[in-house]
Amino acid sequence: MAAAKSTAVKVKVKHQGRFPLPVYATNGSAAMDLHAEISRSQHVIQGESELIPTGLWLSIPKGYCAKIYSRSGLANKKGLCVSSGVGVIDSDYRGQVYVSLINLSPVTRHVEPGDRIAQIMVEKVETISWQPVDELDETDRGIGGFGSSGEKTTS
Repeated sequence: MAAAKSTAVKVKVKHQGRFPLPVYATNGSAAMDLHAEISRSQHVIQGESELIPTGLWLSIPKGYCAKIYSRSGLANKKGLCVSSGVGVIDSDYRGQVYVSLINLSPVTRHVEPGDRIAQIMVEKVETISWQPVDELDETDRGIGGFGSSGEKTTS
């Protein structure tokens, strides 16, 4: 089977070779791990957030964006999550990529140099235009939201 076509993303690295560039961990991985580009341990106090540098500057192609997600193991085991839920890097941003980590655990956590702190995924972006209307088409669901489909039942 032929390999999927990849999109080239230009990257500038603060310290070439100090920490690895993000890579896909497996053939089925959708995102790549980002590393903390720090020279010494950095603490994240419980309930607080800290900006952690990655040492990467990206040139995301027009029509794409990069999204920063929490690493599930880090979030589950240590309570360190991306503070905004998902970070978005637009194609016209040229600054260093930082990860805003929030500590949701009851204790202070430490990020060490080179720790894998988040995941990055590059995605196509579909631009839209708004079309103001007086009425929307009807659906079976209608305006129901926030639990309107009920709770899961068990047998």
